[in-house]
Amino acid sequence: MNKQEKVHFVINTLNKLYPEIPIPLAHKDPYTLLIAVLMSAQSTDVRVNQITPLLFERADNPYDMIKLSVEEIREIIKPVGLSPMKSKGIFGLSHLLIDKHNGKVPKTYEDLEALPAVGHKTAAVVLSQAFGIPAFPVDTHIHRLMYRWNLSNGKNVVQTEKDAKRLFPIELWNELHLQIIWYGRDYSPARGWNLDKDIITQTIGRKSVLADYYKRKKK
Repeated sequence: MNKQEKVHFVINTLNKLYPEIPIPLAHKDPYTLLIAVLMSAQSTDVRVNQITPLLFERADNPYDMIKLSVEEIREIIKPVGLSPMKSKGIFGLSHLLIDKHNGKVPKTYEDLEALPAVGHKTAAVVLSQAFGIPAFPVDTHIHRLMYRWNLSNGKNVVQTEKDAKRLFPIELWNELHLQIIWYGRDYSPARGWNLDKDIITQTIGRKSVLADYYKRKKK
């Protein structure tokens, strides 16, 4: 297969496996999504979805959030990890949303990335999932699979994002990045990987990745 044929194979396979695409993080509006994505750093979506209802019961908008102290926020979100940094970020960005954006979540990379604790990936998730603006957020699953599928060199997430945007049609980005995440979790995880179930990597995978898999399997 040439690269374009591989891209079509990925798209077709993912559409068959995931015709309906659930949003991993529970939220009701752009603000609650922004907070949930920020909390998900180095945590799991399952854990975040367990904790966000407790936080949003107290404050589900920036005006109520700044009524809480950083310490109160930290105590609520402690189970997701990195709570000192995340609580300061949540408190600080809520203030900035009120001061600079009339309490609304902005719709540009520049404005989002200017908020405390909000990086490029978080901004991309909010743009795509909250506003439907084409973006291709790259998490660890997408970074791993783009390398396994020989569609990116795996050097860093910045390059992986560039490659994904170059290879896949823009109108598919918002759904496709979620499909790849689910596929990575279900069929091509970092640990406990069973290549027999991973039809995409079997078909288009990088030779070195396949060789390493079988080498480790023999041990």
